[in-house]
Amino acid sequence: MTRVPVKPELLRWACARSRIDELDLSVRFPQVDAWERGEKQPTIKQLEAFAKATHTPLGYFFLPEPPVERLPIQDFRTVDEDVARPSADLLDTIFAMQRRQDWLREERRDGAAEPVEFVGSARLSDDPEAVGREMRRVLGLDDGWAADVKTWAEAVGELRRRTEKLGVIAVINGVVGNNTARKLDVHEFRGFALTDSYAPLIFVNGADAKSAQMFTLAHELAHVWLGRDGEGLSGFEGIFPGDQRIERFCDRAAAEFLVPAGELKKKWPTAKLEDDLFERLARHFKVSPIVAGRRAMDLRLVGRDVFFKFYKDYTQRERDRVKTAGGGDFYNTQNTRLGESFALAVMRAALAGRLSFKEAYDLTGLRGGTFQEYGRRLGVPLP
Repeated sequence: MTRVPVKPELLRWACARSRIDELDLSVRFPQVDAWERGEKQPTIKQLEAFAKATHTPLGYFFLPEPPVERLPIQDFRTVDEDVARPSADLLDTIFAMQRRQDWLREERRDGAAEPVEFVGSARLSDDPEAVGREMRRVLGLDDGWAADVKTWAEAVGELRRRTEKLGVIAVINGVVGNNTARKLDVHEFRGFALTDSYAPLIFVNGADAKSAQMFTLAHELAHVWLGRDGEGLSGFEGIFPGDQRIERFCDRAAAEFLVPAGELKKKWPTAKLEDDLFERLARHFKVSPIVAGRRAMDLRLVGRDVFFKFYKDYTQRERDRVKTAGGGDFYNTQNTRLGESFALAVMRAALAGRLSFKEAYDLTGLRGGTFQEYGRRLGVPLP
């Protein structure tokens, strides 16, 4: 057996970037500790398996030292040191979205499509609340629209569909591609925006609660409104962004977009009499209770002491809850993981011969019969 000389620091680096469970790793690779101490070396087959398990390109193990991986987009996050370095899951997700965007940009330009008008239409010198109201107008959302939607999931779905109709690729996914073994970490990031005049893209971390996804979707939409200045990665504790000017702007625009000041003030006289005030407002506006409470504080309807006491108690209850993840129809899930408009564009290009089926599979992450079945459900007769 041919042994491969690999520097221990490269093995440790690969483990750290993948955030793989150490116990699971030691079960799958019983000699990993000896490799990391430099006492033994893996065979080429073992190294290939290790690279696959840690989602690390094989060639990285032959470098003289661990590479410094940087985000390909701006980083607007407020993060702990633990998550400051991007994980393999985050990087692979961003790269996959960039590939989709690059393809769709050229497809739309070749088809003589017009640029998406609102991308970059806002400036940081603008009033963010006015931008939030403009976002509602463009999406065609009237006061009370969220109250007329029965569930959180339906509200998120409706907002995502309306966003897609404007020409934005709107993706909500809690895993890398369709790999349910690679769950995205909400503590690492909430979402990101890739701005482009022809193919703007929003990604929302679907591992988050539905009510939190609403805020992230609106927040990233505000990033798109800012254009190139707004392209980047968002991650914040609760709904408190960092000190960066762009994040504060998008935070305020999203708050007005989801919880308009006028509508909240109209509901306030009756809502304030309820014991579960913020939860009731949350159900009405289809946002998290923290967003509702924060909006009330910002509008000076409640004092900071009232809000922060609620915030502390509520976040503690959230941490104490046992999270459960449901399944769902695989093909319906693709509507959020891919976006119907993007999937349809890929399928039609493949049918017309502008794109090979292999390229279509790579862009969508779907293969063979699965790709064909999804096409059938979307009304595209694929061979």
